Amino acid sequence: MRPHLALIEDDPDFALMCRSYLERAGFTVTWAIDARAGKSVLYESSIDLAVLDLGLPDGSGLELLRALRSTSQLPVIVVTGRGAEADRVAGLEIGADDYLVKPFSQRELVARIHAVLRRSQPPEAPTLLYAGGLVVDTAARQASVDGALLMLRPKEYALLEMLAAAPGRVFSPEQLLERIWGSASWQQPATVVEHVYRLRGKLADLSPAAPRITTVRGYGYRLDP
Repeated sequence: MRPHLALIEDDPDFALMCRSYLERAGFTVTWAIDARAGKSVLYESSIDLAVLDLGLPDGSGLELLRALRSTSQLPVIVVTGRGAEADRVAGLEIGADDYLVKPFSQRELVARIHAVLRRSQPPEAPTLLYAGGLVVDTAARQASVDGALLMLRPKEYALLEMLAAAPGRVFSPEQLLERIWGSASWQQPATVVEHVYRLRGKLADLSPAAPRITTVRGYGYRLDP
């Protein structure tokens, strides 16, 4: 999917040049010519990053950035004139992710956008979980012990993944019901007991080196590698 950019810039010639280059670089660009139009774009469209000129005809871009930061962590690159060091500093203090000083090359703009988008991405969750000889592949949704594949039903896999994500941590039956079955109100704790029993048997049958699911009386269950 093409990243969607908001370009808030009051110079039409400069904005059209930027938009043309950015679209050729693989972005979708929505242009706003002033702060009012920019606010509408930022709050009413699905935007991945904003390029915001701080010198707008109907108000300070700093005020628009300040209002945005009160409700959103949308990545923002601010654009200023060469002599506007105070505005650049203020923009960074308010929460801009980067800044560019005019004139700048379109190639540099694209590079800055890519860098900010990369930094703003949440860290990927690990796809492999390890607990002793157990390996849980969360992408493939399967588990193995010392290379031997465990044959698990969906809820058994979900239970094992949750325990393997935090070995040694005790999870109550209510926590397991809420996370795996979606509710602790209409399911009975016996559901967890049954699935733990079956999962223990499958682990033990597969390998004596398999981790153990330990019952912590009065509290719940934990995975011991």
